[in-house]
Formats: sequence, structure tokens, C-alpha cells
Amino acid sequence: MLTLSLIGIGCGDPGQLTLAAVRAINAADLILIPRKGTAKSDLAELRRTICAEVLTNAATRIAEFDLPVRDAGDADYRRGVDDWHDAIAATWSQEIATHLGAAGRVALLIWGDPSLYDSSLRIARRLDPPPAIEVVPGVTSIQALCAAHALPLNDIGEPFLVTTGRRLREGGWPEGTDTVVVMLDGGTAFQSLEPKGLHIWWGAYLGMSDEIVMSGALAEVSPRIVAAREAARERHGWIMDSYILKRRP
Repeated sequence: MLTLSLIGIGCGDPGQLTLAAVRAINAADLILIPRKGTAKSDLAELRRTICAEVLTNAATRIAEFDLPVRDAGDADYRRGVDDWHDAIAATWSQEIATHLGAAGRVALLIWGDPSLYDSSLRIARRLDPPPAIEVVPGVTSIQALCAAHALPLNDIGEPFLVTTGRRLREGGWPEGTDTVVVMLDGGTAFQSLEPKGLHIWWGAYLGMSDEIVMSGALAEVSPRIVAAREAARERHGWIMDSYILKRRP
């Protein structure tokens, strides 16, 4: 029987690994490490670093593969993502068949946690034949962001909403909450909001040696975040950031 273990590894700091994650890494017969092109080679290197630090099982093999690229030009966003997930599932299946076969335990190291704005679970269910799926939770970027700012996420007895930059840009401030967590923002969606009364806590490369954090009134700190974000993207070739917005009277 084939078991696919999706292991949450936090945001890049090996110190964020749970004991359960370390056990699952060492229980794997095969660990697959995706390569996302030269611009994001840091992500593969961090996975290699984690394996080098915690993998003590000499029988565990590591195989790297090139991750299919999503067609960003597809006007139908949902269809484009669906086709991309099919391509990734086919690549996973091919790598598993090549390096492991039809039985054993294969692991993928998932940035953050597999349950939050990550598609690994949806992709895993497209494999044919379907494997048994094991999930090991990890520290999310939301937790890392709150920790970096020493910030409690929710106000007492109040809800918060987790959304994407695209949804914030298209729909504006969500009704029914004064706290919004924004992930997967390819740009700076906070610039589309009326800044009066808004406070932002922003972070990039959370948990990594290049971590950057800023906070303050949105009207005041927004230009600094935009400039820092552009400089960091230019320096690294990629950026992974998230932020929390709170509406104050």
C-alpha cells in the first residue's frame, strides 16, 4: 500500500518543526523535493537543509523534480488552477512510480501547514490509484506573523477573516469583521483600501534569516512596505509575505 505523508514544515526555520514532523520525515521511504525554477531555488534549498538537519534514517531516499508551472495567462482562473493541479498530480505519480513503486511511504515537505491556502491535499486526491493520506500539521505563516509582531490575532470575543490579496482587491473590506488576514497577495492589495482607521502588521520571509517585518498605521507605513517589498523581490527573485489588517475607531 502507498502512503503519502504531507508534512507541514513551518515557514523555513527548522526550529519550527514539530517532533511529529521529524518522526514522519524519518519514517518515509522517499522524500520528494519540488524545484520551482532558479528564481525560487531558495525554497528547495531550505527543504534540503531541513532534511540534512533532521533526517537520520539512512534508508530514506530523496528525489528532486521540476514542478509544472501554472498558465497565468488563462482567463479562467479556476480552470487554469484545475489544469495545473492535474499536471502536478501526474508529475507526483510519475516520480513515485519511478523512485518507489506501488507500495511504501512517500513524503512531501509542505510550506506552512497543508490545511491553509495550500493545494497539496487537493492534488493528493487526484492520484490514481489513490494513496492513504497522512497529514502532519505545521506552523502557519499566520502564526509566524503574529509571533514576529507579538500580536494577538483576534480581539476579545471577535472574529477574524482569512482571505487572499485578489479577493481583497476585488471585493474591498469584508463585512462583519474588524480583523483581516491576507495571504497569497501577488501585489499590494492593501493599497486599494481607504487607509483611514486601518493598522497593518506585515511580514516577509517569516521564520527565515531574511525575515522583514513592519507595522503601523496603514496610511503611514504603506509606502515603506511597498518599497521594501520591491527591493526584497529584486534581491531574491521571489517574495513570500502576508499581513494582518485591523480596523480601529
